[in-house]
Amino acid sequence: MQKHIGKKRLRGRIPKIGIRPTIDGREKGVRESLEIQTADLAKSVADILEKKITHPNGMPVKCVITPTIGGVAQAAEAAEIFEREGVGVSITVTPCWCYGSETMDMDPYTPKAILGFNGTEKPGAVYLAAVLAAHAQKGLPAFGIYGRDVQDIDDSSIPIDVEKKLLTFAKSALAVAWMRGKSYLSVGNVSMGIAGSIIKDGFFQDYLGMRNEYVDMSELIRRIKLEVYDTDEYEKALKWVKANCKEGTDVNEEEHKWSREELDDTWATVIKEALIVRDLMVGNPKLKELGFGEESLGHNAICAGFQGQRQWTDFMPNGDFLEAVLNSSFDWNGIRQPYIIATENDSLNGVCMLFGHLISGSAQIFSDVRTYWSPRAVKRVTGMDLPKEAEDGFIHLINSGPTCLDGTGQQSLSRLSKSSDSPGLPAIKPFWEVTGEDVKKCLEATLWRPAIKTYFRGGGFSTDFLTKGNMPVTMSRISLVKGLGPILQIAEGKTVDIPKKMHDILDKRTNETWPTTWFVPRLTGKGAFKSVYDVMNNWSANHGAICYGHIGSELIALSALLRIPVAMHNVPESRIFRPNDWKLFGTEDKEGADYRACRNLGPLYS
Repeated sequence: MQKHIGKKRLRGRIPKIGIRPTIDGREKGVRESLEIQTADLAKSVADILEKKITHPNGMPVKCVITPTIGGVAQAAEAAEIFEREGVGVSITVTPCWCYGSETMDMDPYTPKAILGFNGTEKPGAVYLAAVLAAHAQKGLPAFGIYGRDVQDIDDSSIPIDVEKKLLTFAKSALAVAWMRGKSYLSVGNVSMGIAGSIIKDGFFQDYLGMRNEYVDMSELIRRIKLEVYDTDEYEKALKWVKANCKEGTDVNEEEHKWSREELDDTWATVIKEALIVRDLMVGNPKLKELGFGEESLGHNAICAGFQGQRQWTDFMPNGDFLEAVLNSSFDWNGIRQPYIIATENDSLNGVCMLFGHLISGSAQIFSDVRTYWSPRAVKRVTGMDLPKEAEDGFIHLINSGPTCLDGTGQQSLSRLSKSSDSPGLPAIKPFWEVTGEDVKKCLEATLWRPAIKTYFRGGGFSTDFLTKGNMPVTMSRISLVKGLGPILQIAEGKTVDIPKKMHDILDKRTNETWPTTWFVPRLTGKGAFKSVYDVMNNWSANHGAICYGHIGSELIALSALLRIPVAMHNVPESRIFRPNDWKLFGTEDKEGADYRACRNLGPLYS
């Protein structure tokens, strides 16, 4: 495996995970007998987290273990250590009884979990119950972690069920910590009346702890004309594009086809657009050398959106290239962390892309949730029957620009078999696992199609590829509801392969110059997941963010941390993990309890 270590490109400290070993504070025999066991438990938790979680920028996760906490004075000392070390996630661990409200973490903005050791000699579970009650009473929700099986007192290992909960919590909590204090950059304004591109700064501030930054699209024209970009990097990018980005057929009618001169000018412009939007997001020290000190700073944007349509695309080349390339895990500079940018400035879909990236480290697919194809409709249009894996139909995911090139599915995971003729499984890897061969395959599977003039009068190039089937994926979407606030929808499922003839017929009915993903959600036989049609019919917006892997459990945990209720999901109950408080709002109707808990607690940062 090729490992690419990332770099820090945003201002603010990289969040650490804080481990708080709590202990029975009674000295002269009790506390002294527990010190080693308590410290060993903390070390075991830290060891798992540091080995199995990587930051979304590719850097290793670091844990900070405080001295044991026996009372309020030492709890305050631990809080000072966390503040000094830049801790963004708090995990309290103990094998024994401790003084609940005296030892608890009281920071209202730090996501919290508590691990109570399941052993009979000392009542770690009793402390867990006591301190969770204190958290509920004080309105500081915490995830309670309690192993199913009793362990021996000298066993400091972490059981697999405990490990799964630790990892689910830690990944979700780190996502919360990463977003706090960062920016969403709106390049342009509202695109074609799409509600998600009507930026609601209250949502970003109150729920995500983020700020909003705004740049008019005219800034791109200014920077292009005044060459406020790295001209050396532009030449490097242009050379890379000529060598690696294959032009597809221009399907415009003969009198509307683009000339070679127009296409070459378009390539030059869209490359500059990509450089400029990236610099707007994170800055570029090279610009200061060129005399543009203010521009060199960027907007510290962990996520961005590009309006494009229509004021820009009626006049200038569209943002499809910049969105596709920035969202990918590689470009002319090599393999690197994806930039998260939403087409049509759909900030709510951009946030879901951000969630997926922060949890997985991988590039994200942005799509229109375009069409539900029933078996009967497919048969009528193509004369063909659907393959078994799509026997209830599928959803056509397609959009012109922002789908990352990783979305081809050409990256491969090795099978368990060591046979040299055993092909790899299609995947979208965390960027630090992407290889040069993966990059080559993604580029080879992608055509860059000249824009259709009826869509984009100013030109541009859209990616054209077909996502490989048999990939586990999770589609998600945040929508804002007046009087309620944000809600999250989650659909785990898989990509599917269909016969080429069937694909060609269906694809040309929509837009053959855009990338296609055929998606089948996992059905449960009830509610919104009774059928594939019901999933499509219950989806809350025109876009969806698609992440490789089944990350529904992490998204549910993350949404609880942010106080965003989940309106629709197909995650098995055994994988759902929320703060202990949620159980106190009802144990039968868990969806209703989620709504009640979120409403009662209110947004995390309000």
